[in-house]
Amino acid sequence: MINTHFQRRNRGFTIIELLIVMAILGMLAVMVAPNLFNKADGARHDAALSQISAVGSALATHRLDVGQYPDELEGLMVNTTGRSSWDGPYLNKEVPRDPWGNEYQYTSNGSSYTLTSFGADGRAGGEDNDADISN
Repeated sequence: MINTHFQRRNRGFTIIELLIVMAILGMLAVMVAPNLFNKADGARHDAALSQISAVGSALATHRLDVGQYPDELEGLMVNTTGRSSWDGPYLNKEVPRDPWGNEYQYTSNGSSYTLTSFGADGRAGGEDNDADISN
């Protein structure tokens, strides 16, 4: 005689067991998802700081060669000064966009500059992920 308990167990999972597993997976997703999104936002912030630093190094090299910062970031790629001391391009590729896909905001008076990403919202000001990031 075959044990009926064994036959029942051999058929698969019951609907209750599947619902319990789905509920556990749902609870785990609710707990883990916010942490993953925070990590992505932090990575974008760090990438913006890294890009600002790289462009800042290119700007410093431009200033050493030409004697002043360019009027626009385009001056890192093409000689907009007309000076023979320009030894660019100073970046390997075009000026990058910030990690949110927006252009960096650059202002210069020749002797100093400001390079800013407006953050996730793409507008000046803001808090948290929308906060401005600059050199």
